[in-house]
Amino acid sequence: MGDNNSPPESPKENPDQKSDSNPVAKNDSQLETIVKLIPDSMSMGKRHKFWETQPVGQFKDIGDSSLPEGAIEPPTPLSEVKQEPYNLPTQFEWTTCDMDSEETCTEVYNLLKNNYVEDDESMFRFNYSKEFLRWALRPPGYYPSWHIGVRAKTSKRLVAFITGVPARIRVRDEVVKMAEINFLCVHKKLRSKRLAPVMIKEVTRRVHLENIWQAAYTAGVVLPTPITTCQYWHRSLNPKKLIDVGFSRLGARMTMSRTIKLYKLPHSPATPGFRKMECRDVPAVTRLIRNYLSQFVVAPDLDENDVEHWLLPTENVVDSYLVESPETHEITDFCSFYSLPSSILGNQAHSTLKAAYSYYNVAAKTPLLQLMNDALIVAKQRDFDVFNALDVMQNETFLKELKFGPGDGQLHYYLYNYRLRSAMKPSELGLVLL
Repeated sequence: MGDNNSPPESPKENPDQKSDSNPVAKNDSQLETIVKLIPDSMSMGKRHKFWETQPVGQFKDIGDSSLPEGAIEPPTPLSEVKQEPYNLPTQFEWTTCDMDSEETCTEVYNLLKNNYVEDDESMFRFNYSKEFLRWALRPPGYYPSWHIGVRAKTSKRLVAFITGVPARIRVRDEVVKMAEINFLCVHKKLRSKRLAPVMIKEVTRRVHLENIWQAAYTAGVVLPTPITTCQYWHRSLNPKKLIDVGFSRLGARMTMSRTIKLYKLPHSPATPGFRKMECRDVPAVTRLIRNYLSQFVVAPDLDENDVEHWLLPTENVVDSYLVESPETHEITDFCSFYSLPSSILGNQAHSTLKAAYSYYNVAAKTPLLQLMNDALIVAKQRDFDVFNALDVMQNETFLKELKFGPGDGQLHYYLYNYRLRSAMKPSELGLVLL
């Protein structure tokens, strides 16, 4: 019921070249896009034997309009849910990872830091901070039992990890209790042990024990079957460093000084009343976000507790800003980004790439272009090297204008035990998974 996230890919092109190259042609329907991706996922005899046994959309069913939308399998009576954990290979044992424990949190951090998602060239690897992991894994109503580790029996070393957190996800008009599955990570030396399928089955079992039967997850690879396929875009904030570490390249006929000038931003935000979000803003921000997200096919159903947890600024984790009208003091607009650095592998001069990821943005009175330019400015002020954004929600409307360049990687979104009759465009998705 889950897979890992997409790597921090570097841009194919420098945005100064005004490239229109996009791996997924925008005039394609999402259905056609996914059909095109299927042969790649089946290449070299690769079959999805595990996923073909799971209640997920199957490739063979694409385009079958007779299949109903909604749950693929009905809930099982709780008494019939398997009560005992699944069997691991004999040298391993299950552990529940207490993220309140500094020792355990450090173990999880080190496992992910050394073994989690890398780009294809092994130049960058996600480096989630301990503060970030605690934030990501302890939302309102979280279940500690969903923070699942695997240890080597003899050494007691943590060698694998997978998590779920509860969420309410609205699909069209139905609000569904789901688990968001993330951080599936197996130690590099144990990738041949087939631990991932049993870990997915185990987190699924634990989710079912809480009477939750659906889940959402993302992956950088094609599995059966994405509900949509999104692309990362990157906006240089520190172009010299990005070029020095190989994240981006100097554009054709461009010098370093011209490139630095191209990406230069004003020193301060342009919008009157633009300020950092505070605790007192939670009710107003909740109303603003709920109203905005109502237009998307799939989006989280956020209440004030969720907004306080996910969006109230937390140092080195999440930054949120809003526009308060100087005249009426009404909260009219909102923008946010989270902090997900990457380790830079094998570079003598730099060890960390500081990346901001666009989160939830609502432009009601301020033009979205202006609001996001202000977000870039405050991200630059906070010493981020790059600002990343998926082409979800209304993001596509500002990407090229604000000098974002398309990246190599795609991020596929999936629902477990929930069928959408047809795939969505990225712009119909209102959900950002960490």
